[in-house]
Amino acid sequence: QVHVVESGGGSVQPGGSLRLSCAASGSIRSIHAMGWYRQAPGNQRELVALARGDITNYGDSVRGRFTISRDVAKNTVYLQMNMLKPEDTNVYYCKGAVVTSGGWHPADYWGQGTQVTVSS
Repeated sequence: QVHVVESGGGSVQPGGSLRLSCAASGSIRSIHAMGWYRQAPGNQRELVALARGDITNYGDSVRGRFTISRDVAKNTVYLQMNMLKPEDTNVYYCKGAVVTSGGWHPADYWGQGTQVTVSS
């Protein structure tokens, strides 16, 4: 069993910053990648940022404003969000591509999501 838990969401004014954290725990052998996605009501879930080894990928709308980082030893990933805009308002979900103890192939595990609201 693997648990993925996000924290750090909240409300901020436009131009402000927030830092999200996500920790995976449980029967983990290894984590191939961890990333952040967001989904507004009625919309598809979209990639915000992904960290796989030394490679990072960002969605076009956040590149240059958001930074993803991982603490591999702690099975944790962070998302530093700067210069936030009202259109960044969303539920942010963390996903880990996890190989469980006794397993051989990664499977996706999602957190419950954390709300980010950008408003004046």
